[in-house]
Amino acid sequence: MNTSRTLATAARVLRQLRHDPRSIALMLLVPCVMLLLLRYVFDGSPRTFDSIGASLLGIFPLITMFLVTSISTLRERTSGTLERLLAMPLGKADLILGYALAFGTLAIVQSLLATGLALWALGLDVIGSPWLLLLVALLDALLGTALGLFVSAFAASEFQAVQFMPAVIFPQLLLCGLFTARDNMQPALEKISNVLPMSYAVDGMGEVLKHTDVTANFIRDALIVALCAFLVLGLGAATLRRRTA
Repeated sequence: MNTSRTLATAARVLRQLRHDPRSIALMLLVPCVMLLLLRYVFDGSPRTFDSIGASLLGIFPLITMFLVTSISTLRERTSGTLERLLAMPLGKADLILGYALAFGTLAIVQSLLATGLALWALGLDVIGSPWLLLLVALLDALLGTALGLFVSAFAASEFQAVQFMPAVIFPQLLLCGLFTARDNMQPALEKISNVLPMSYAVDGMGEVLKHTDVTANFIRDALIVALCAFLVLGLGAATLRRRTA
């Protein structure tokens, strides 16, 4: 891995995104708009907003980063940009980490905006540190980025990339424990939920919601989400190959 090449790749991706205001708006503003809408959906029941707002603070960034990253990376693949880059003396690790660094930078901004809005404008009441809430939101956004990089290898068009959302995101959304406790699910579904990273993202947010200190469960949940993100990034690197000899 070459640091200068990784940074050059990240800078190139950020320059391209600068000319795509719709993607930037989707990444930075949509999670905030969704949280704002959720707050006033539960305007008469602020405790309900407190109980699920923290979880959705992590889920919304994951979903938006998945969508934008998968579509943006697919454009690079279908336009031949990745093909040309792979013909250069640029390692796969440099390329995939460059993409992750670029989208990860936007994920940091997204997480700061969404967390700040939820805590200081919408009155989300959490017992734990806001920085822990921000950490989990950021890890979720990075996981969405990694998943988007990975699934872009299996789509032939932007429409197909969007079609991966029901297959990759929706099952995790239903089984993560947001709608009902995971231990109340049918045993087979509970076992499946135990291997899905979004389940631990929701659990981590729940720990911040209920505890003032950093608990062992929070550390476990954050590490699992981070490890899943790095694992998926590794799988994404494995899909980077030239399609022509």
